Amino acid sequence: MPRSRVLTFIDRPSPNFNSRGSATVQFLVLHYTAMDTAEAAIQRLCDATIKDRVSAHYVIDEAGNIYRLVQNNQRAWHAGVSFWDGKTDLNSSSIGIEIANPGNIPYPAAQMEAVKALSKSLIAEFKIRPSYVVAHSDIAPDRKEDPGELFDWKGLSTSGIGVWPTPAKVDYDRSASWQDTDVAKFLSKLGFQSTVAPKVLITAFQRHFHQEVFATPATVGIADNETKARLACLVRRKAIADGIAASRKK
Repeated sequence: MPRSRVLTFIDRPSPNFNSRGSATVQFLVLHYTAMDTAEAAIQRLCDATIKDRVSAHYVIDEAGNIYRLVQNNQRAWHAGVSFWDGKTDLNSSSIGIEIANPGNIPYPAAQMEAVKALSKSLIAEFKIRPSYVVAHSDIAPDRKEDPGELFDWKGLSTSGIGVWPTPAKVDYDRSASWQDTDVAKFLSKLGFQSTVAPKVLITAFQRHFHQEVFATPATVGIADNETKARLACLVRRKAIADGIAASRKK
């Protein structure tokens, strides 16, 4: 078996953090920096002089170097107003990874390998559930698009990171008759905030789980049969995982 990558960090401490209080880490949130360079992003995330101070626990540059800005046991300020699976204030219960990318170009292979290595380490350390590895656009779909439709979520899933839908016939059959109200209901069951406009939620879902639609802009935000089947698959699998988790607590 191949040896696991040994993680090394470049420390660039940010003053922008506070205590998690009694909260524990449950989520891993992935972002893109939307800036020209990783250094520009790090400087922004370490700036204590600006009005809207932000930070993240890690930044990964294009070459795969991992910068550590905030310690894991502290609350970084990367998620903002956020919601997933009934939980709010995800800053308190998450680790945030910023990936250097302007948002409109593919992610380099070396960078993605570093994302995988760091994510796997954090998932193991904090026992993060697969469905709680999320995009910023999942937890704040009316505000954010990162890490975007060019991010390789499917590739991460093959390394055991997060979830990826592989619909079975039952998923296509079950979802074929879904109306818009059904799609909205099941997006909520998956974790999205139900008060957000349905088209915004569908777009966020597609940005993570059905990125092919972005090749045809007119189809974005419309729940086609494939979108519905992938949603049905993920909701079905989440129900199974939730049931297993509940039984373990008994």
